[in-house]
Amino acid sequence: MLAQRLFPLPRNLPALLAVAVLLPLLSACGYNTIPTAEENAKAAWSEVQNQYQRRADLIPNLVETVKGYAAHEKDTLQAVVDARSKATQVTISPENLSDPEAFKRFQDSQAGLTGALSRLLAVVENYPDLKANQNFLALQAQLEGTENRIAVARRDYIQAVRDYNLTLRTFPSVIWATLWFRNSQPFQNFSAPEDKLDVPKVSFGTSQGG
Repeated sequence: MLAQRLFPLPRNLPALLAVAVLLPLLSACGYNTIPTAEENAKAAWSEVQNQYQRRADLIPNLVETVKGYAAHEKDTLQAVVDARSKATQVTISPENLSDPEAFKRFQDSQAGLTGALSRLLAVVENYPDLKANQNFLALQAQLEGTENRIAVARRDYIQAVRDYNLTLRTFPSVIWATLWFRNSQPFQNFSAPEDKLDVPKVSFGTSQGG
């Protein structure tokens, strides 16, 4: 009795004990599976957008360099500028990854930029002096590296979304989706094969005449 007077027990002790018992059980039963998978998918998406932005940042210098040697290819150059403008205006926050229309707009805008860049690089093949320009070679190397990073980021995102979406419909995590995470919706994924930009291999040597 004296101990109870000196150290009174909190009135909500039963609730506290219940929480202490239930938390490990919830964790063991996969309660954290859904939010963990969701955060992994969001982080993977942020990396996808970072790499596409890296590509967009290279384009102004690339266009200016090409323009110096092939100014009369104005239609091709303008197409790249327009495609870049559209692509940079279409972004998706991690919170909107369940929106199919927004995701399609993003995918289509990036595919449009890839196509415009591919046409530009095809035109460059007709200008040996441009292909030997050191600034162009450096930009070409950076573009190739960025395309590889985009491919890796897309691959990681695709896998992360598959893992997250799976948690929403498989046992036992589907129980938590029904009881606790009702607002969690499947994320959109890339529905088409990657429109990979075929960047010509960089050569730091000069062209040999026939």
